[in-house]
This record gives sequence, structure tokens and C-alpha cells, in this order.
Amino acid sequence: MIFVMIFFLLFETGATNLCFLKNKFFEAKDSMYHALTYATILEMKAMMTFDPEHILVAGNTMKEAQALCQRQRKKATFSKSFTEEELHAEVCYAECLLQRAALTFLQDENMISFIKGGIKVRNSYQTYKELHNILQSSGYTHGNNHGHFEGGVKLGVGAFNLMISMLPTRTLKLLEFVGFSGNKEFGLQQLQEGSAESTFRSFLCNMLLLCYHTFMSFILGDQFHHMCYWELMWCFTYKTHWKMAYFYADMLSKENSWSKATYAYMKAAYLSMLTEDDCLTFGETALTQQVPGLKQKIAGKSLPTEKFAIRKARRYFAEKPIPLPAAPLEMMYIWNGYTVIGKQKELTEGILKTLEEAQAKLENLPRTEFTTDDQCLLCLLKGLCLKQLGHKEEAEHYFTLVLETLIKYDHYLVPNALLEHGLLCLEQGRKDEAIKLLEAAKHNYKNYSMESRTHFRIQAALHKAKGTGENGILVPSSP
Repeated sequence: MIFVMIFFLLFETGATNLCFLKNKFFEAKDSMYHALTYATILEMKAMMTFDPEHILVAGNTMKEAQALCQRQRKKATFSKSFTEEELHAEVCYAECLLQRAALTFLQDENMISFIKGGIKVRNSYQTYKELHNILQSSGYTHGNNHGHFEGGVKLGVGAFNLMISMLPTRTLKLLEFVGFSGNKEFGLQQLQEGSAESTFRSFLCNMLLLCYHTFMSFILGDQFHHMCYWELMWCFTYKTHWKMAYFYADMLSKENSWSKATYAYMKAAYLSMLTEDDCLTFGETALTQQVPGLKQKIAGKSLPTEKFAIRKARRYFAEKPIPLPAAPLEMMYIWNGYTVIGKQKELTEGILKTLEEAQAKLENLPRTEFTTDDQCLLCLLKGLCLKQLGHKEEAEHYFTLVLETLIKYDHYLVPNALLEHGLLCLEQGRKDEAIKLLEAAKHNYKNYSMESRTHFRIQAALHKAKGTGENGILVPSSP
């Protein structure tokens, strides 16, 4: 989306093109569309990095874009006639509101932010609704750029109708009570009409349709509430409430078609954390042995998480299965959960306590071919918790232990330990050391589990380590 929007702007005017080429894009922000596009680029960057500084910069820039749109909106509310510029100002204003709402939710998760964001969403929805009525009215006349305006309305109306219609029934009834409504067929129709025209926003309509017909329909099975089950599963994992986490993993395995293998593995992982008295009738071993047979391919490719789960499940096929030491907490790392719990000291301390208990249990068991790898896994996870709790030296000690040990099976642990060690050094201002560790993680290890995910994180860390420019925009360093 970013590249298409930039491409459009590059060729819209010669002056704007020159500003881009000379890295003077700020001079081109006098128009609503330039301001909105630039703010959108910064917002997408903030969404991808979750960096508080990036979120703040994006929020301020989007606020400026909204102010620019506000100045060009219709002043006399009692008048029913709009100039073409005022119509474009309205649709850009609605987009700014919606994107600012997203940033509000992202920036702070307290109730005040939720209310503020909700108000922005409702105002945006009402604006799109009014603009759609204008399009349908007999008094609407086509201006020179009416296609871009109509495309913006179709994008907003279509997206709102589609998203709202896919919410759970109970939530939908509540939203209808406060003035929202959603019709899936109408939403799809609006997006299809918007994508059929060669307008500024047709590409965005195409992207939403593609997202719906692939991710939302195929992977989620058109059941949006399964995303809530997934999030609840992880919430209870963070709280070490294994029975409730198992409950939601079980619901997903029965109702959702995204990855039966992953769900089965997660169920077995949660059962492994229960005592024998608490353990359910359908045991951990039997569940884990089902994992390989549930593997599926999407577009000819296997899911990385399924590959990971299958590798971990292999040890349960032995005559005497050897249990994993802290399977849910390992998968929690794969899904970046330690960054989430790092915001809550009590959650991090709870996970650390669970890891220490797992380590004590492991030390009391007879040594096996998996013992060394299991110890290294626990060291990596303990290091992450200690880092979040501010015990930097202890965290570094545990990361170093992983690097000094010969891993037999779980080869992904070493590059990830290098990555976490590098991030720790970066936090402490040890920039050169951080870059050295990150480069080693990037170039010295291949063909390990979840390699692409690790490489994305390494690349992001290297960009951060090698310098940033003005307004938080990363500047690539020299080779």
C-alpha cells in the first residue's frame, strides 16, 4: 500500500516529484492528500514497530493532517451544498479520524483512551454514512476528480460494513444500539465497486477484498470471534491459568480450521503443565502424537508454527516419551509473548517462577539426550524474564550460557540467544557489541525452526542499531 500511494504522489505533480527525490517531502504537505498519505506511511511504520516514539510521531502528523482537512471542510453546517474541495476534505477527514483512533488504541490501553478512540471511530463512521447519502442524492454533481472522492466513500463505507458484520452477534447488537450497522453483502459490493475504478483508493479496496477472501474467510472460516478465543488463550497463558488456556485451545481445535496441528500441540502443552490429579482424561502423549497427522498446506506451503510443533512432538513417539519442560512458555516466545508480559511486573514474575520450577524438576530427572537442549531453553526464557524485570546482568549471564553450550536438536535457540543478547546490549548503549551479536545471528546460522521470524527481528534490530534520522525515520547505514 505504501509504495502504490508513493507512486501515485510521485507522478501527481512535478513539484511533488522533485520534493520526493530531494528528500524534502515536508514541503509537499500543503495538500490534504499529501498530508494524509505521509501520515499514513508513518502510522503503518508505527503499527509495524510498536515503538512509542514512532507512535507519537505518527499521531502528531495525523493530527496535523486532520487539522488541514478541517480547515478545508464546509463551514456552514446548515447548507446542503458542497464544493468539490469540501467533499474531498470530508472524506480525508474521516480517514484521519479512523487512523487516529487506531493510534489511540495502540498508544495507551486505558479506559479513557478506549473512549476517545471509540468517539473518533463513531465520528468517522457517521461522516462516511453522510457522504454516502450525498452520493445517492439527486443534487450530487460530478466534479473533475469525483472518482477519487467516490472511491474514498466506497472504501470507508465498505470497510465499516464488512468489519462490523463479522463481529459476534452479541457485540453486533450492542453496536447497533449505539448507531452502528453492518451488512456484509453491501460492504463487499462497495469495495468491489471501489476496486473496479482507477482511483487513488482502488488499490486499498483491492487489499481489503484480498484480505477478506483469504485471511478472514479461509483461515478464520468467517468466524471473527475465533480471534478473540486465540487472544484469550494467550491471556490465560500469561497468567499461568493452564486449564482456561486449554479450554480456549480446545474450542479453537474444534471450531477453527487455521491450524489443527498447532491447536493440538497447544492443548498438549497446557496439559503438560497440570498435575497428574488435574490432568484431563485425554492425555498429553496421545494429543501430541496427533500433531504430525494434522499438518496442512496453504498455497502449497506448510505453516512455520506447524513445522515447529511437529519437531517438538517427535520426542513423544519414543517408547518412553520424554516430556517438554515448559512447552506453553516456549511457544509463548515464538509468539512474542515476553514483550507483552514485560509491561506487567507480576505477570513476568509469575512466568519466571514457573520456569524456575520447571528447571528444578528437570534437574531431578535422569539425564536424556534432550536434557542439554531443555536446560538451554529454560536459560533463554529466564533471561527474557530477568531482562524485563531489570536484572540485566543476570539476563546476560543466561543468554551467554546458551551460546556456550552445544545444542543437539533445538538449533533455533542459539541465534535467538544472540538476538536477545544483542537487543540487551542495544538497550544498554553498547551499540558496537550489539551489532556484532546481531550480525553473527544473521549470517552464521541457517535452516533452523522459525528462521524467517528470527531474521525479521534481527533485521529490525540492526536498523535500529545502525542509526535513525529525523522524526524517528530509520536511515540505512553504509555497508
